[in-house]
Amino acid sequence: MKKLFIITILMAITTAVHAEYRNVFVELGYQPAQVDAKVKEVFNDVFRGPNKVYFEVGDSLGYISDIKNHDARTEGMSYGMMIAVQFGEKDIFDRLWRWSKKYMQHQDGNRKGYFAWSCKTDGTHNAEGAASDGELYFITALIFASNRWGNDTGINYKAEAQHILNSIQPKEYTPEPSPAGFPGFGPQQTGPQKMYLIDPETNLITFTPDGFGNRFTDPSYHIPAFFEVWARWAGDGRAELWKACAKASREYLHKATHPVTGLNGDMSQFDGSEMQMPRWPGMPQPKPGEKPRRNGSNNFRYDSWRVPMNITLDYEWSGADAEWQRGYGERIQNFFYAQGVDTFMDQYRTDGSLPEEDEILPAGGFRKLRHSIGLVSTVAAASILTKHAKRKEFVDALWRAKHEPFEDGYFDAYYDGLLRLFAFMHLSGQYRVIEPAK
Repeated sequence: MKKLFIITILMAITTAVHAEYRNVFVELGYQPAQVDAKVKEVFNDVFRGPNKVYFEVGDSLGYISDIKNHDARTEGMSYGMMIAVQFGEKDIFDRLWRWSKKYMQHQDGNRKGYFAWSCKTDGTHNAEGAASDGELYFITALIFASNRWGNDTGINYKAEAQHILNSIQPKEYTPEPSPAGFPGFGPQQTGPQKMYLIDPETNLITFTPDGFGNRFTDPSYHIPAFFEVWARWAGDGRAELWKACAKASREYLHKATHPVTGLNGDMSQFDGSEMQMPRWPGMPQPKPGEKPRRNGSNNFRYDSWRVPMNITLDYEWSGADAEWQRGYGERIQNFFYAQGVDTFMDQYRTDGSLPEEDEILPAGGFRKLRHSIGLVSTVAAASILTKHAKRKEFVDALWRAKHEPFEDGYFDAYYDGLLRLFAFMHLSGQYRVIEPAK
C-alpha cells in the first residue's frame, strides 16, 4: 500500500512538471518583462511588422503567405491558427479559418474535407492534393479554439474539426486525369486507389493522403501530443485510435532519428528507414561508370528542422516518452554544438557530413547552405529537453539572432519567421495545451 502511494505521488509530480510550461529564458537569467516584450516583438514581426506574412482581406478573411514562393500554404495557414489561438487572437484565427475553408478546403468530390496544400493569394489552387501536416494542425487548432472560445461565436470550431476528422478516414477513390499527390513523386496512378491521412497498417501519418505520397511519411509531421489532444477532446468516437497513433508516432521517431547525430531525413519509409526512390520511366538513368545520385530526401533539411521542436512539444505536453526525448535533445544539441553554435549549416546528411551540391535543396531561387534562423530556433527550443551547460549558448544565440536578409539578398520572412516565433513560445512557456474553460 505504501509503495502504491509513493508511485501515485511520483506520477503526480511528473505530471505537474510537464504542466508548468517552463520559462527557460527566465531560468537562464533573462528578466520576465524582457522576455514578454521580446515575444510580443517576434509575434509582431510575423503578423504586423514591415516584414509580416499575414494579410487581411476585406472584413472577415486573412491569409499567411510564403512570400518567397508567392503562395499561401496549408502549413502556414494552420500554423497561423495555432499561434492565434495560443495568444487569444480570435479575429486572426477566424480570418485564417474562413480563408482556408473558402479557398482551400474541398467541399465535394474525392477530396471532400481535405485542403489544397498550395493556393495563389487570390485563392486559386496551385495544387489540388493535400499535404498531411496541414490537416494535422487545422484539426488541433480548431479543437483548441473550441476549448477556448466555445462554439457559438459564429464558427462551430468543434464541428469543423470533426468534419475533417471524418473526412480523413480511409476511403477508395478514382484518381483524376492529372497526377495525384505532389508533382514528381511517381507516375500517374490508375484504377481505384486508397486515400487516408493515417496509414491504416502502421497508424502513422502519410506524406500526402493520396497518390504515391501515402506510401511513406515525413518525420516532421510526427507530433504525438496532437493525437493525445484529439483523443481527449475531438469527441469523434475514435479516442483509442488516436492514442494508438500517438504511441506509434513516438516509436517511429526512435527509428527515424540517427542514434549518434540525432538528425533525420526529410522523408522516410514507415519503418523509419531511408527513402528508396525508384527511377520511373522517363527519368534520366546513370551513365556507365557514373556514381548514382544520392537521394536528397534522406538528408536533414528544411522539413527536418521542425523535428527537434516537435519532440520538445510532445515532451512538454505529455511527458510520455521523456527519457528518450531528453537523450535525443542531448544528441542533437551535441551535434550542432560541434559544428559551431553560430556557424552550423542548415542541411546535412544524417551521419553529419555535408551534402554535395546536387543534394542541396534550393529555396527562394538559391541553392546554398546557410546558418538559417529557422534551424537556430528549433535547436534552441530543444534546450527544454536538456540539462547540459550548452543549452544556454543555443538559447542566447536565438535571442540575439537578427531575422534579416542575408548578404546575397535571400530572406525568408515566412518559414524562418514562423519557426522563430514557435521557438520563442516554447522557451517562454507560452505554447500550451488549451483545455476547455471551466
